[in-house]
Amino acid sequence: MPFGECTVTLQDVAFQLGLPVDGKAISGRLAKFENFMEEVRPTWKWFQELFGELPTPNKVKQMTVYFTWFHERFRVLSADATEDTIRIYTRAYMMVLLSTQLFGDKSANRVYIRWLSFVANLDDIESYS
Repeated sequence: MPFGECTVTLQDVAFQLGLPVDGKAISGRLAKFENFMEEVRPTWKWFQELFGELPTPNKVKQMTVYFTWFHERFRVLSADATEDTIRIYTRAYMMVLLSTQLFGDKSANRVYIRWLSFVANLDDIESYS
């Protein structure tokens, strides 16, 4: 490598973030995602089942939800939260993390709902890299 340049390796990611790098890959594309179904459920219906509600229309742009909706809705978890509520907040946190930190893009203020399939079953989450 020339002086002053470096490349982030997979081992760097594993070390710095503490994330496994030998599981199933997290990837996906947005083409025709609005037709994506999980057990014959339209995407937005699935979103509502996973998060307990749908964002208002002014918080949605195409197949994304503005980060502010997640921030306003899931900002503070009450101390007496049920197991189901904790799962919803965990999903919301992971959706934001995937869209803003790990797979950020130019929007920098929207969360892609394409990550639904990765946060739907929290018991499988450890199998992903």
